Amino acid sequence: MADEHDGDTAALTGKHAAHLARVLRARVGEEFDIAVGERVRLGRVTRVSDDRVEFALGEELPSVRSGAITLALAIFKFDRFEWAVEKATELGASRIVPFAAARTDAHLAKAAIKRVERWRRIAREAAEQSRRVAPPEITDPAKFADVVKLESGARVVLAESECPLSLGDALAQAPAGSLALAIGPEGGWTERELEQFASAGWLCASLGANILRAETAVVAALAVAQAFSATAESGAS
Repeated sequence: MADEHDGDTAALTGKHAAHLARVLRARVGEEFDIAVGERVRLGRVTRVSDDRVEFALGEELPSVRSGAITLALAIFKFDRFEWAVEKATELGASRIVPFAAARTDAHLAKAAIKRVERWRRIAREAAEQSRRVAPPEITDPAKFADVVKLESGARVVLAESECPLSLGDALAQAPAGSLALAIGPEGGWTERELEQFASAGWLCASLGANILRAETAVVAALAVAQAFSATAESGAS
């Protein structure tokens, strides 16, 4: 993703340039996909230094624009959480809201604020890899009460066996437009949390009979949501 661009030129600066120059060993004449504004273009390296890499921009490339999907994700073990952030980015989440649920490990919840910049970097790299024009917004860790109040056209909380409704059926019942998905921590939601979601108007849905790890649920839920969105758009056209 370009830090600077003007017409048919672009540049990476600072840490982004250092990564390309020192780690990837970019050379003049090499070509990379560069996100500039709302487009992705082919960029040919014209100048390389440790803190700045410049490009001449060529043809526009196919790119992925994310839909309005907010993923409210209860904090769990950081290595697996990072994997979930990466996959959520690839699967089109537009915003990721980390939060502490009742069964979130207290030490992880306390340490999460120090991990946010790392999560944002992972999302940026995943967005570049998957040709997204922009990474998802990753908010600072939120409180459960704030998650319940999230605004969206449709809001669905994913639970294991507590909800007889499938995610696909829930989406079919929900209003068209933006979507918020809430996925709980290891150990699942408490009964009180599910009651609070229900009181706030969230639909409760399941991803099937199998008990999934939280990071697996992220992939499954976003895949279903994207497939449902594509089918709805196809039917409307």
